[in-house]
Amino acid sequence: MIRIEKLSKVYYPGTVNEIVAIRDVDLRVAEGDFITIIGSNGAGKTTLFNLISGNQPATTGRIFVNDRDVTSHAEYKRAAYIGRIFQDPRLGTAGRMALEDNLIIAFKKGMKGLKISLNGRRRDFFREQLTKLEMGLESRLKDNVGLFSGGQRQALTLLMMVISRPSLILLDEHTAALDPKNASIVLDLTTRFIREYGLTTMMVTHNMGQAIAYGNRLLMMDKGEIILDVAGEEKKNLTVEKLIDKFHKIRHASFENDEALLSP
Repeated sequence: MIRIEKLSKVYYPGTVNEIVAIRDVDLRVAEGDFITIIGSNGAGKTTLFNLISGNQPATTGRIFVNDRDVTSHAEYKRAAYIGRIFQDPRLGTAGRMALEDNLIIAFKKGMKGLKISLNGRRRDFFREQLTKLEMGLESRLKDNVGLFSGGQRQALTLLMMVISRPSLILLDEHTAALDPKNASIVLDLTTRFIREYGLTTMMVTHNMGQAIAYGNRLLMMDKGEIILDVAGEEKKNLTVEKLIDKFHKIRHASFENDEALLSP
């Protein structure tokens, strides 16, 4: 479904400040995959999402979605089939607009090419969808979203994304800015929606426990590369200790290879 070939991102190329943020990444994402991605700060996780979503252009490489080359597509075009949720709950909704207006925008995105307006039947549908969040928002359709808490806005962003039915969802540490209670609620909603709607998802997290507990596949990134790709029974048998051990072994092997290349 998603195919990434030799993807690289270099900042300030050819200068003393050159930074290779993503280095020759190859990746295949199957329909229905729920992939968790971990790595230290600067490993390239968010940059990878920026390239997939079209937020930044790739230096080299190609990106395919459903066998369509989208490498040159602008971010607003990719937004029609790639959804993204950020850390900041304010970024996924329009705070100065009413809840029902936010939902109609998401609904229009999911029903491409159709003219859709608000009516009693549509509002009833929105209320029905909002009850899934179990936050009482179904009675607040006329309220501006800016009045909601961070947890409510992030849960709403998730629901809006489900309504728009994207081909791929990118979750960029979408619970990191929430308190533990709301983070747990949003994570539970995330897994429920992914399961119920068969969504294809990539989720960045700094929490190794979450990376192991959620999804069917785990990627570890370091220095702009995917250094570990674990799925199936191997992922099920992972523990935080085993994951840390794998990371250190890979880093040690990489260090030895670098030393061998530099030796006379």
